[in-house]
Amino acid sequence: MMLRALLLALLLAAPPLMAEAGDPPRLMLADVFHDGDPIDLSAYWVSEKYDGVRGYWDGHQLWTRGGTPLHPPPWFTAGWPARALDGEIWGGRQRFAFTSAVIRRDAPDDPGWRQLHLMVFDLPAEPGDFNARLKALRTLFATPHAATLRLVEQVHVASPAALRAQRDAVVAAGGEGLVLHRGGAPYRAERNDDLLKYKPLDDDEAVVIGYTPGQGKYDGMVGALKVRRADGLEFRVGSGLSDADRRHPPAIGSTITYVYNGLTVHGVPRFARFLRVRADRPAH
Repeated sequence: MMLRALLLALLLAAPPLMAEAGDPPRLMLADVFHDGDPIDLSAYWVSEKYDGVRGYWDGHQLWTRGGTPLHPPPWFTAGWPARALDGEIWGGRQRFAFTSAVIRRDAPDDPGWRQLHLMVFDLPAEPGDFNARLKALRTLFATPHAATLRLVEQVHVASPAALRAQRDAVVAAGGEGLVLHRGGAPYRAERNDDLLKYKPLDDDEAVVIGYTPGQGKYDGMVGALKVRRADGLEFRVGSGLSDADRRHPPAIGSTITYVYNGLTVHGVPRFARFLRVRADRPAH
């Protein structure tokens, strides 16, 4: 009874996620690439995977992947082209928490927004495959735009060993990993292997559906999050939670990102660890 009352109090005290969400923009989502997966590496462009918040510019309004309109200071988007841009709102390596905090504020925070950029990697409404869209992007960025827009560098990598070395160099420098984008791919608003993320650890998302009580030093706090994956699989995530997370856990209905080391024979994530709450998706 005491734990139940504590969790209810935590939920009522938790800060609200961003409101005003509408229909999510139709975006292309990445599948996962592992060492040894059979792909024609020469067919893919490679870029850094920026650890920020997915941002979609429809030509007039900036949106999160979850469909929440963002309201940066007017100067932030001044001079942006009147065409759709797909990218990542990014404040630098290992600064996800900072980036998330800035975009979640109701009132635009000029000092915070001045440290953010939209790292643009695609033109969703441009016809043709990614090779054609990348050519159009490079033409677009040949004319200077606002300093808050940056074009993501795309390169070809010669071999799996070179790809792994590039990933490891990015991670050693504080980055998250790489993205592989098949040059001959149309823009498909779904998760598919034309777009691949290549990281040292797997990650995925799940919705919080409950909590388990903590024991020992975590007595009176949350021991683990009960979560449900998109395919309906339910499991627990306890590792990776800080003491603050255990005192003020992610709200039921919120979406979290977790990392893990492969899957069991039953498809359950091995050693799932809490990473963060999805800042761009309201609780449901």
